[in-house]
Amino acid sequence: MVAKKLPYKNIAGIASCPAGWLVLPARLASITVSAEDAFVLRKLVDVLDFRPTFDAAAIDAPMGLFDAPSGQYRPCDRDARDYVGWPRMVAINGTPSRAAIGASNREVMEIESWMTKHDVRRMRWVREAARELQPYHSRSFFSAHPDVSFTAMNSDEPLATSPHHEDGRLERLELIRERLPGVDDVVTRTPPDGAGGVHMLHAAALLFTARRAAGRGISRMPLDPMWDDTGIRMEIVR
Repeated sequence: MVAKKLPYKNIAGIASCPAGWLVLPARLASITVSAEDAFVLRKLVDVLDFRPTFDAAAIDAPMGLFDAPSGQYRPCDRDARDYVGWPRMVAINGTPSRAAIGASNREVMEIESWMTKHDVRRMRWVREAARELQPYHSRSFFSAHPDVSFTAMNSDEPLATSPHHEDGRLERLELIRERLPGVDDVVTRTPPDGAGGVHMLHAAALLFTARRAAGRGISRMPLDPMWDDTGIRMEIVR
């Protein structure tokens, strides 16, 4: 018996947050996005195994890594920083190699000399992504970044404000209201435990990219990305 095709696609924006991973799911029917309540999952494997499965999900996590130290930024990181411009480029962090990811926190700063204590604190999410994201996940999970997504939402014009400040929060809410009507109502609800308002904004921006991915409307950075030794594209999409 042939399974009946659903009249919609399941999409999601997935942002890292203190408690793990904030998921903002939605149904995409034609061009209409109907968002559901956001929720937090502690482990990335639970996100990847979530049911119903996502047809397209944009996640704020690196996919595609160098095996050995090769500098602070991958080609896609440099392209993303150029795209969002100053000052938001500072939010696009460097990406450690697999050699650093497999080391202890004490050793990692010796392997990657550019890393700061802030970078080391981020390693919990980077390590989890490196461990759990496999080549076959690339069919439906796409590496993205909230600042890249917001710039795309703003017709490729960089934003100068910070989502941590009131003017930046309002600017991003207006973009969400314009580009994802109705999603702003979900984003302004009380965040689930372990996440904050800024994480809700991030997840909504990533949802915008997931919608583009579901319609095969994404652009890759770089346009012709390299592949890492595990078979994953080294890219950020928008």
